Amino acid sequence: MITVQDIILALTGRRIDSCGQLITEAIIDSRRAIPGSFFIALAGEKSDGHQYVQAAFKNGASLALVQQEMPEGVRVLDLRGSSPADALVLPETPFCLRVEDSLAALQTIARYWREKLALHVIGITGSVGKSSTKELIAEVLARKYHTYKNPGNYNNEIGLPLTILNLGSGYECLVAEMGFYYPGEITFLCGIAKPEVGVITNIGTVHAERAGSQEAIAKGKAELVQALPAAPRGVAVLNYDDPFVRPMADQTSAQVLFYGLDPKADLWADEIQGRGLKGIQFRMHYKGQSLRMEVPILGRHSVQTILRAAAVGFVEGLSWQEMAEGLASSNTQLRLVAVQTNSGALILDDTYNATPESTLAALDLLEELPGQKIAVLGDMLELGQYEQRGHELVGKRAAEVVQHLIAVGPRGRTIADSARQDGLPPTAITCVDSAQEAADVLKYNLRSGDVVLIKGSHGLRMDRIAAILEENL
Repeated sequence: MITVQDIILALTGRRIDSCGQLITEAIIDSRRAIPGSFFIALAGEKSDGHQYVQAAFKNGASLALVQQEMPEGVRVLDLRGSSPADALVLPETPFCLRVEDSLAALQTIARYWREKLALHVIGITGSVGKSSTKELIAEVLARKYHTYKNPGNYNNEIGLPLTILNLGSGYECLVAEMGFYYPGEITFLCGIAKPEVGVITNIGTVHAERAGSQEAIAKGKAELVQALPAAPRGVAVLNYDDPFVRPMADQTSAQVLFYGLDPKADLWADEIQGRGLKGIQFRMHYKGQSLRMEVPILGRHSVQTILRAAAVGFVEGLSWQEMAEGLASSNTQLRLVAVQTNSGALILDDTYNATPESTLAALDLLEELPGQKIAVLGDMLELGQYEQRGHELVGKRAAEVVQHLIAVGPRGRTIADSARQDGLPPTAITCVDSAQEAADVLKYNLRSGDVVLIKGSHGLRMDRIAAILEENL
């Protein structure tokens, strides 16, 4: 683990032999402090971490990184303007290190610590499927290597440095999801994490409202493959089936490994069959060999996620057997949770977020399952110029799959209108304004054998629907 000595050396270039205390965990939430924690005080839009430094110390933190003046009685070592020639006298722990900018200092420390680690980093980005890809790749690599992954949504300029600081020297692989919110962000993250393998999932319409277009999103995501080292050390794992991802092969000096459903890809799958809640089966092909696989992950669309994990497994030297065993025994799920209610209905809770691409995939899964099919579909946010068309496509597909549609929110009405135009009877469509109203409709109408898909952007809090149904049915 990183030590207090490492932190001061990273910030000042000065080695102090008397501060070898280990840091147990780097945190930004004082409530998570344990003995030996390193608390980084960040000034956010809603709260200022500097207000919680003393709380972090009370909970056991031994060191804090701050950029503001501290109250009287709090011990502080001021590093602003210090140089290797300066004499540094360490206060008794716990104490603060004061810097000009605590976020920039956190990132500086992370860069230093990354260079100290003998670590192979796999970076992942894309519009849909980053988190599930991260989870499955980490699970497969763990068959052979001591593997770490960035937790939750630690995929930005704060979360990724924290992830690196919390790595011990015994880890061999880091699987790091990387988010894209503005041009240059992934380049910046790559400058910290130094990935040697880069995986691009796809380029969808999510965040188009902010980025402007799929072309702009693709340009931002391509920063990952541009940052990779040259072949043979660097490897770009690219989605051959995605017309925005395939051309990224011309934007990298790394070796390229294409995956997809097209036999022209290096790693590809065919004979894909959904097995409902049992997962999927398919045949996978790579370098003239093929293997029939059964993987307990829901939905035919998940074969793309599986191919990404297999591709990285092969790149990292796993055998067919190691890779296949890792996939077949996977506990990873694509954020979708299946819950059986007391009434005998099956709830497919896929409410983490929604894009046209992920919603169409969820409807494909719903189609595979027996029973009366009900879809509760809400607004898909941040689609920008693709908003109207995206909701219309979802409505068209819903008309082909479901016996009843409950549309939630103002954009949900576009889904409903499209479904009606494509043949779903008006009596089979219900429009509501909120998640609570949707739950009320379902509470009194679900029967044994019904299968209900719940899907919508997180801003609608459609997760409440499943929670209410679980409590009442």
